[in-house]
Amino acid sequence: MPHSSYKFTHALCRQPGKSVAHGLRAVNGGDPVAQAFLDEHSAYVAALRATGATVVVEPAQEDFPDSVFVEDPALCIMGKAIILRPGAPSRFGERDGARAALARILGPDNIIDLPEGGLVDGGDILVSGHEVLVGLSARTNQAGVDLLRGIVEPLGLALRVVNTPAHILHFKTGCAILDDTTIFAVQDLAGCFPGYRTITCPAGEEPAANLIRFNDKVFCAKGFPKTRALLETEGYNVATLSVTEAAKVDGGLSCMSLRFSV
Repeated sequence: MPHSSYKFTHALCRQPGKSVAHGLRAVNGGDPVAQAFLDEHSAYVAALRATGATVVVEPAQEDFPDSVFVEDPALCIMGKAIILRPGAPSRFGERDGARAALARILGPDNIIDLPEGGLVDGGDILVSGHEVLVGLSARTNQAGVDLLRGIVEPLGLALRVVNTPAHILHFKTGCAILDDTTIFAVQDLAGCFPGYRTITCPAGEEPAANLIRFNDKVFCAKGFPKTRALLETEGYNVATLSVTEAAKVDGGLSCMSLRFSV
């Protein structure tokens, strides 16, 4: 569906808890500071709301340090919410909170559980206007993708698998949708998108590839001036947000919201 990958009426977020310092991370870059993370998150929510969308913010789940990253336990497409099976065992309990919150917004009849037998993280899923691209990673396996295909394709969207390089944690760590025909990607993923126009992230600014197009704004992380200049030259309306604390636990802009239309 045209524009469905970046035009949204709603977003679901969850406040970071004090336990976020115990979140997962590939490299120890120090613990996030709870209040600073909350301040960054509040600015993020305000920025999404400023586009005209309804943003629902759920309370922190202290038992699940990574639960601020609401994108991983669910996928919202075509008016449905698919409750996924995250690849990190410590995150599996986040599914219940995601299911309850999305059922309140979309209605319980629009919630679908990924069957047992495979693993899929939402951070490995990139949705365009006509297909779902899923990156195999340490958190998403082929069995999970096969199960997801059985849900996605009956909804009218094709599913395509991409092999994510081992040094990229999640597929969307290194790529993002800018519009119906354009993807922003790091150099290591730039050849993965036949049929799309690809804008390559400037060398040395690879963390900036985890950006989001949300209605008429492209939100990217602060501190990457070459990326901002490139996107503005391409005609996008760019705003920057701080994700310093989220980055300490392998988080970024896409991770902190589920974006969909009702």
